[in-house]
Amino acid sequence: MNKTGTTSVEHVLKEFGYALGDQAQGELLIDDYKKNDWKSIIRFCQNAEAFQDLPFSLPYTWLFLYDAFPDAKFILTIRDEEKWYQSICSFHSKLFSDGIQVPTKEDLQKATYRYKGFTWKSHRAVWKTPENDPYNKKILAAIYNRHNEDVLYFFKDKLNFLCIDVSEKGSYSQLADFLNKQPLHAVFPHLNKTNND
Repeated sequence: MNKTGTTSVEHVLKEFGYALGDQAQGELLIDDYKKNDWKSIIRFCQNAEAFQDLPFSLPYTWLFLYDAFPDAKFILTIRDEEKWYQSICSFHSKLFSDGIQVPTKEDLQKATYRYKGFTWKSHRAVWKTPENDPYNKKILAAIYNRHNEDVLYFFKDKLNFLCIDVSEKGSYSQLADFLNKQPLHAVFPHLNKTNND
C-alpha cells in the first residue's frame, strides 16, 4: 500500500533500468478498479515493465495481476502499522487539508489532485470509512493489515515474491538480489518523506 516506501522502490527500479508505468495514468484507472474491470488494468500493464501505487497498491489488484502475469515478480512493501497510519494522515493532511488536521470529507471532495473529486472517489474505493470519519484509525489499520496478510498468505510458497520493509537494514540488498541486479547503494534512498516517516 501507499506510504510504505513505494516511492523509494520506484526510484530504485528506475536506477536499475526498468521502464516504470505512468503513475498518473495508473491512478486514473480508479473507476475501473471500483467496477472490478481488471481488463483495462491488465492492458495498462502492457505499457511498461514495473508499476507502483494506484491501482497496484490497492487490495486484490495483485490477485488479478498474478492471474494475468504469473511469472512477473511481485514486491510487497510493509511498515509498522502505527508509523504507516501516522504517515498517511500526515501526508494527506499536507496535500488536502491544513497540514495539521486530517482531511475531512469536504476537504477530499474539494481536492483537485488529478481532478476535482478524484481524491474522495479513490478514498471511498479503498477505505469505506464513515463519511464523517474518513481516517478512522481502526478501519484503516484493519484494511491495511488484511491486505498484507492476504498477500503474504497467497505468495508464501512462491519464488517470484519479495516482502520488504525499506527502513530495515539489508532490504535494499534483498531487492537487488531478487531482481538479479548489482546493488548501487548500501541502503534505500528515503524519498517522499513526511514528518512521521
